[in-house]
Amino acid sequence: MQKRIEALRGEMNKSNMEAILISHPINRRYITGFTGSAGLALITQNEALLITDFRYVTQVQEQVPHMTLVKHEGPILETVAQSAQQLGIQTLSFEQDHLTFAQHHELQEALGKIATAPVSGVIENLRMFKDEEELSLIRKACQIADQTFERIIQEIKPGMRELDVALRLEFIMRDLGASSSSFDIIVASGKRGALPHGTASEKVLEKGDLVTMDFGAWYQGYASDITRTIILGQPSEKQKEIYDIVLEAGKRSIAVIRPGITGIEADAAARDYITEHGYGEYFGHSTGHGLGLEVHELPRLSVKGEEELKPGMVVTVEPGIYLSELGGVRIEDDVVVTEDGCEVLTHCTKDLIIID
Repeated sequence: MQKRIEALRGEMNKSNMEAILISHPINRRYITGFTGSAGLALITQNEALLITDFRYVTQVQEQVPHMTLVKHEGPILETVAQSAQQLGIQTLSFEQDHLTFAQHHELQEALGKIATAPVSGVIENLRMFKDEEELSLIRKACQIADQTFERIIQEIKPGMRELDVALRLEFIMRDLGASSSSFDIIVASGKRGALPHGTASEKVLEKGDLVTMDFGAWYQGYASDITRTIILGQPSEKQKEIYDIVLEAGKRSIAVIRPGITGIEADAAARDYITEHGYGEYFGHSTGHGLGLEVHELPRLSVKGEEELKPGMVVTVEPGIYLSELGGVRIEDDVVVTEDGCEVLTHCTKDLIIID
């Protein structure tokens, strides 16, 4: 974690940032290694403080020996202000995307003459680049998701509710070592498959349904996120057509992912193929997003994804087609950018699974 603090200090130095208050729990965990649910980190060029209450004193001492523990007994922002004053800070930067207006007002009142400065994306930009330890945890989360899919296709059948499938997915992932699912599991069958975020419902799976399952595992704080679509019974020509188009679109996006291209270009590889086949208006979301401590983080594979892809970035590739009268198909993989291309981290089959 000391390397991450030093990397943050490097970014602070580039921006002439004297000190930063980290309030976002995910960013705090990334920088400090502290997994508790309450606390703030205060980082300067020479000091690194973790401010929390009595419940977490022992945990901080075990997880964060490289930082100075400050225990607050009154309002935490008052303790932040006292620490800032003791350190002689003149301007305290704060995460404008994560501190509420009311919290900022309280902080400014407590700081008195110390100024505040809003900043955005400082730590999120560092988080885009995964080190070997992070990649190892993401690989394990992907392995759990792969094995979960292999097990669920042995169980899924007409007559089950979408909720039943979601419950089994959750159970299997936990059985394989996940702490939980990494987001609300999506199981969307039949016409409900046209809902890209159709979380599991009471709907009963029926013969002829396409069934889209979008799920992922949390493993030691890191997420996987995969989607597979299967068919109950023999597919119609239209179902097979849109499946094959989505499958090829994903392959084309993965094929172009390498250092130096932008998220816009990776998105276009999939989007253009779907558009060429007449379904462009039925693919309304981005092709992918960053993945790590959060399920959705930088960079973006989208029409607005101007970030240049670089080694160590982990992204999803998840094109889809959604037809209100038929249902939908989405196929999603997790991919890490390497020095000369990319590596797919999810390995369960993408062949169309037909369950009679």
